[in-house]
Amino acid sequence: MTSATRMGVLALLWGSGFLWIKISLNQGLTPGWITLVRCALGAAVLLALAYGAGQRLPRDRATWGRLVVAAFFCNALPFLLFSVGEQTVDSGVAGVLNATTPLWSLLIGLALGTERPLRATRLAGLALGFAGVLLIFAPWSHGSGLMSWGALALLGASASYAVAFAYMARHLTGRGTAPLALSAAQLLTATGLSAPALVAGGTATVTWAGVLAVVVLGVLATGLTFHLNYRMIAEEGPTAAATVGYLLPVVSVTLGALILDEPLTVRVVAGMAVVLVGVGLTRSRRRRPRVEPGVTDPEGATRVAGAPLAVAGAARSTRPSG
Repeated sequence: MTSATRMGVLALLWGSGFLWIKISLNQGLTPGWITLVRCALGAAVLLALAYGAGQRLPRDRATWGRLVVAAFFCNALPFLLFSVGEQTVDSGVAGVLNATTPLWSLLIGLALGTERPLRATRLAGLALGFAGVLLIFAPWSHGSGLMSWGALALLGASASYAVAFAYMARHLTGRGTAPLALSAAQLLTATGLSAPALVAGGTATVTWAGVLAVVVLGVLATGLTFHLNYRMIAEEGPTAAATVGYLLPVVSVTLGALILDEPLTVRVVAGMAVVLVGVGLTRSRRRRPRVEPGVTDPEGATRVAGAPLAVAGAARSTRPSG
């Protein structure tokens, strides 16, 4: 499989997650059930992969305690918020808003003092990115349906990812834990954290289409995508893996329009373009020393927009084994 083909497959599987959430909701599943099943199936996939790779789950309490925080902000909360948001917002728009994660990461870094004062290019990117969000929301356009609690829930999910990445970079990386096992443990924890959402979510209607959609979401768009992204970081490098993040909004918008007949308005497409340009500008950095072959760029994994699992933590905790 060529690099371009692998990148395309990963972008298709990963970006289709918003479509499967929408179909699950349309078939009567509640956000709580979607979140719980997604976490459980993703954990099952990663547990199988970890077992096949000879990796064991963490055994110390300290790591599991950190995983509770990571699982909440990186899985349980954003997965639930995406499902809640897509009750009123199109799946394509959800994919576009997911791309704002790097913008929130930059703001968090500034607030925590881990980011240096912004150069003009990155500051312009930050302003441009959120201008794109405003263009998508179109608060001046009444009746568009985008300026809603659902849209704010989607932005909250993207911000939650950013909080998770900042936390994992500080508390879960570089501790020698096998990455697949660490991510499996994180999703296991997220499964437990998601259970209370069932109580508040009401009764779900079960249909074969809904079951199939949530199974694909959990197995392919959650569990398998982590493994493919992990392999891409190992074999292609973090830059290639980060590129996939820029393709996710394009995939989500295209699938939503083709399969769900969601309106593909000029404003949403323009907003998506503005957001992606802004994100690209915020990721620009001064030229860095050349990285020797075989050495993973320690910042690359965190550049993937909206990574659903502990991609940043896994890629940075140990060198991938290929």
